Amino acid sequence: MQTYRDGRKEATDAAEAIRAALAALGLPERVWGSVRPMVTHSGKPYVHLGMVRAEAAARIAEAIRSGRSSELP
Repeated sequence: MQTYRDGRKEATDAAEAIRAALAALGLPERVWGSVRPMVTHSGKPYVHLGMVRAEAAARIAEAIRSGRSSELP
Protein backbone atom coordinates (compact mmCIF):
# COMPACT_ATOMS: atom_id res chain seq x y z
CA MET A 1 0.00 0.00 0.00
CA GLN A 2 2.87 2.38 0.74
CA THR A 3 4.23 1.88 -2.78
CA TYR A 4 0.88 2.99 -4.18
CA ARG A 5 0.77 6.04 -1.89
CA ASP A 6 4.30 7.02 -2.85
CA GLY A 7 3.46 6.63 -6.53
CA ARG A 8 0.28 8.67 -6.09
CA LYS A 9 2.21 11.49 -4.44
CA GLU A 10 4.85 11.48 -7.17
CA ALA A 11 2.22 11.48 -9.93
CA THR A 12 0.25 14.26 -8.21
CA ASP A 13 3.34 16.42 -7.74
CA ALA A 14 4.34 15.93 -11.37
CA ALA A 15 0.83 16.70 -12.63
CA GLU A 16 0.74 19.89 -10.57
CA ALA A 17 4.13 20.91 -11.98
CA ILE A 18 2.91 20.39 -15.55
CA ARG A 19 -0.31 22.33 -14.86
CA ALA A 20 1.68 25.22 -13.39
CA ALA A 21 4.11 25.24 -16.32
CA LEU A 22 1.29 25.27 -18.88
CA ALA A 23 -0.50 28.05 -17.02
CA ALA A 24 2.78 30.02 -16.89
CA LEU A 25 2.94 29.79 -20.68
CA GLY A 26 -0.36 31.63 -20.74
CA LEU A 27 -2.35 28.61 -21.85
CA PRO A 28 -5.97 28.60 -20.69
CA GLU A 29 -7.34 26.12 -18.18
CA ARG A 30 -9.07 24.17 -20.95
CA VAL A 31 -5.56 23.10 -22.05
CA TRP A 32 -4.08 22.11 -18.69
CA GLY A 33 -7.28 21.23 -16.85
CA SER A 34 -7.26 17.70 -18.23
CA VAL A 35 -3.81 16.88 -16.82
CA ARG A 36 -4.32 14.07 -14.29
CA PRO A 37 -2.11 12.01 -12.01
CA MET A 38 -2.44 8.27 -12.55
CA VAL A 39 -1.00 5.28 -10.71
CA THR A 40 -0.86 1.68 -11.88
CA HIS A 41 -1.90 -1.18 -9.61
CA SER A 42 1.77 -1.80 -8.91
CA GLY A 43 2.28 1.83 -7.83
CA LYS A 44 4.06 3.22 -10.90
CA PRO A 45 3.34 6.95 -11.27
CA TYR A 46 2.18 8.45 -14.57
CA VAL A 47 0.71 11.76 -15.71
CA HIS A 48 -2.07 11.73 -18.28
CA LEU A 49 -1.70 14.84 -20.41
CA GLY A 50 -4.82 14.37 -22.51
CA MET A 51 -5.52 15.88 -25.89
CA VAL A 52 -4.64 19.50 -26.69
CA ARG A 53 -5.27 21.71 -29.70
CA ALA A 54 -2.49 21.95 -32.24
CA GLU A 55 -1.70 25.60 -31.48
CA ALA A 56 -1.29 24.80 -27.77
CA ALA A 57 0.98 21.85 -28.60
CA ALA A 58 3.07 24.12 -30.83
CA ARG A 59 3.48 26.65 -27.99
CA ILE A 60 4.46 23.89 -25.58
CA ALA A 61 6.98 22.49 -28.06
CA GLU A 62 8.48 25.93 -28.68
CA ALA A 63 8.90 26.54 -24.94
CA ILE A 64 10.63 23.19 -24.56
CA ARG A 65 12.86 23.71 -27.60
CA SER A 66 13.89 27.21 -26.64
CA GLY A 67 14.52 26.21 -23.03
CA ARG A 68 12.61 29.19 -21.73
CA SER A 69 12.99 28.01 -18.17
CA SER A 70 12.39 31.56 -16.96
CA GLU A 71 8.79 31.15 -18.12
CA LEU A 72 8.34 27.90 -16.24
CA PRO A 73 7.99 27.74 -12.47
